[in-house]
Amino acid sequence: MPVITLYYDDLEELSGADKDTIIRRIPMMGCDIERIEEDHVDIEFFPNRPDLYSVEGVARALRGFLDIETGIREFKVTPSGIKITKDKEIEKIRPYLACAVVRGMRFNSRSIESLMALQESLHWAVGRNRRKVSIGVHDLARIKPPFRYVAKQPNFRFVPLDFTEPMTLKEILEKHPKGIKFAHILEKFDKYPLILDADNHVLSFPPIINGELTRVTEETTDLFIEVTGLDPAVSTALNIVAASLAERGGRIESVTIDDRMQTPQLEPARMELKRSEVEELLGLKLTDEEITRSLEKMRYGAKASRNMIEVSVPAYRADILHSWDLIEDIAIGYGFDKIKPELPPTSTIGSAHPISKLRDSLREIMIGLGYFEVMPFTLTNERVQFEMMRREKEKGITHILYPISEDHTIVRPSLLPNLLEILSINQHRELPQRIFEVGETVMNCMTGQRLGAVAIHPQANFTEIQSVVDAVMRERHLEYEVAESGDPAFIEGRRADIMINGERAGVFGEIHPEVILNFGLEHPIIGFELKL
Repeated sequence: MPVITLYYDDLEELSGADKDTIIRRIPMMGCDIERIEEDHVDIEFFPNRPDLYSVEGVARALRGFLDIETGIREFKVTPSGIKITKDKEIEKIRPYLACAVVRGMRFNSRSIESLMALQESLHWAVGRNRRKVSIGVHDLARIKPPFRYVAKQPNFRFVPLDFTEPMTLKEILEKHPKGIKFAHILEKFDKYPLILDADNHVLSFPPIINGELTRVTEETTDLFIEVTGLDPAVSTALNIVAASLAERGGRIESVTIDDRMQTPQLEPARMELKRSEVEELLGLKLTDEEITRSLEKMRYGAKASRNMIEVSVPAYRADILHSWDLIEDIAIGYGFDKIKPELPPTSTIGSAHPISKLRDSLREIMIGLGYFEVMPFTLTNERVQFEMMRREKEKGITHILYPISEDHTIVRPSLLPNLLEILSINQHRELPQRIFEVGETVMNCMTGQRLGAVAIHPQANFTEIQSVVDAVMRERHLEYEVAESGDPAFIEGRRADIMINGERAGVFGEIHPEVILNFGLEHPIIGFELKL
């Protein structure tokens, strides 16, 4: 989940609240304080609130939550007279487009940093790492409208951001750091998307990199914002960026696309909410006034009439899909600290589940063998589970219907890839590292329990991991045999299957060098995974 850095002086100026009040109250908005430093605080927000991925968005929410400025924030959008057209060829590559102009900005180093951080956070949360949505922000004074969104051959040249010499589009994908990182998004196309001005100057090469010509600096006052992608979510991202800039005094102007539509559309959506539904879900008897006040503290417009609440939802709130989302915000606005805990009317006597007892037993064994327990996410993706592990994609994988990130699209069928990710994240720690997990996997819609462990250090070898597996099986009083394994995640000749009663129950061995490199690691790794 994204961690946002909020500088106290900037946040106090934008919100109208003091540092101590903010630190004391902001967790009640549904976020976690990661760390408190002398000049800033780092806060982790949930992926469903991308409007809070900037100091401007947090300040707007705080003003409502702290009763400084409540109700819906209205945004005035005037026509800019600027147009952009799309080539027909672009429809097959990256068809969706939304644009805006924001004038009257007064940038400093903090506000530029906040804008760039918001852009990258939205690329992750809304844009699925730029595949679904990518954002370009440009200095309007250095380019000439009207603009064109076109498809160009790979030999087209321009100067990309952070470079001084022209490069072809093909060279950018092969040599520029951003090109190397995101080239896979465009790998199946013969032509690439570009946004050009009236003089054929390049604004951006979406979703890869902007042109150096339009770099935003502290002297920039007027911005042209373009959002391209594969999904109508381009409008959501544009609304969030434009609304954030408006919090710093920017004046929003619309852009005409293909003489058919104008963006951004910042008019609030309308929803109706039954008071009885609020009471049923929260278990609270709230008056109409308490409900509307709570909604207004969360920056909605709200009006009560005949047991119904008419709610105006801001255009930057991409997470409001159901009345339950509104009810959750009513609870936050009312105050979780005001809700009194109650004991249930009946009491029961609990006991440990057999699975919990088994897990506890295995934890004790693994800790005794010198391994540390970790708890990776149960959501992952096919690239980590199969491609990076050199394994063939299995049938029966459980896919997420509406994933919030391309990093979390399936429920994991195996523990080892997640453990290798943990090692990758902790490369700065001293060796040896020995970690394990007792956790759940899902295949064919069935939940299973597994034990997995990995160790990394220069002397890691097959004999070591075999002794660990043997100790686990001995402590669990399980008879087992080993058989030749064909698992491509391990080195041939240094891998073995664990057989119990003639059935394959797991695998152990030395991790293949290609897998080690795929996870950005360097030292030998051993590991095993066992079905329970």
